[in-house]
Parts: sequence; structure tokens; C-alpha cells
Amino acid sequence: MKQLFLVRHAKSSWDNSSLPDFARPLNERGLKDAPKVGKYLYQKGVKPDVLISSPANRAHTTATLIAHELHYPIEKITTNFKLYAFSYDVSDVLPVITGLPDTCNSVMLFGHNPTFTELANYFTHRHFPDENPTCSVVALEFNTPHWQLASPQNARLMWHVFPKML
Repeated sequence: MKQLFLVRHAKSSWDNSSLPDFARPLNERGLKDAPKVGKYLYQKGVKPDVLISSPANRAHTTATLIAHELHYPIEKITTNFKLYAFSYDVSDVLPVITGLPDTCNSVMLFGHNPTFTELANYFTHRHFPDENPTCSVVALEFNTPHWQLASPQNARLMWHVFPKML
């Protein structure tokens, strides 16, 4: 069994229009929501082997805040530019998942919409008709020992949470 947690970055700031999209920070709400979600994940017993984030500031900051609550070493968070995606087509992001090493059983990815909602829909046969909110987590389980075989056919939605639920 493999577990995958798809985390959309927390609420970001649009206050500084001169900042490039890549550099946008979290806003005040995002800075509160990410630790709240991280505490919830910790209380649920979530213990990812690996955290991989989009390198965008808002996604990486979300990963850092959640990692802190999970007692995951922040210096071990890795980034993958393929997660800096904003497409309804998940084909560019799927290799990040299917290319994970089988030594990792639980992986948390941090990224952006619409791609992360579409990934959740891909694996759950369109369970999410609306865009997932900021700082939402979709927890999936794959009935396979190999990430390479992760697919909608062996995926199961375990749960879904977002800050307003907490």
C-alpha cells in the first residue's frame, strides 16, 4: 500500500502586484491555516516519508509550516519544478508520482490548482466537482507496492480536509 497526500498551498497574498507569481507569499490567513492543517494531520497520525513541494514561495512555505507541525525535518523537504503547474491536464505531474521510489510508502506533495484538484479527480473518478480550497489535503491510498503502478484503478480516497472544516 502507498499513501499520497495532495496539499494545495495555503491562501496567498496578492498585495504586491510587482512580485512575480513564483514569489508570492502566504497572506495572514494562509499563515494561520497551514499550521492548523498540520496539527490536524499530526493528530490523525500522518507521518509522510517524503515531502515534495512546488518551488513557488507560497507552496514551499505551506510545506514548511505543515512539516513543522508534523515534526518532519524542514531541511529534508525537496522541491520539484513539475509541481509548479496550473493545468487541467495532469500528464506532466503524474510522472512525479509514478517515479517515486518504492522505499517511500507515504508521500506528501504541495502544489497548485487547478492541477491538484484535477489530480484528485483523476485518482477518484471525479469525486471533486468544485475546486479544492486553499490548504486542502486529499488523502489517497493505492493498493500496490509500486508507485509506478499507482492509477485510478487501485486508488481509494481515504479522506479530504480543508481549514474551514477544522
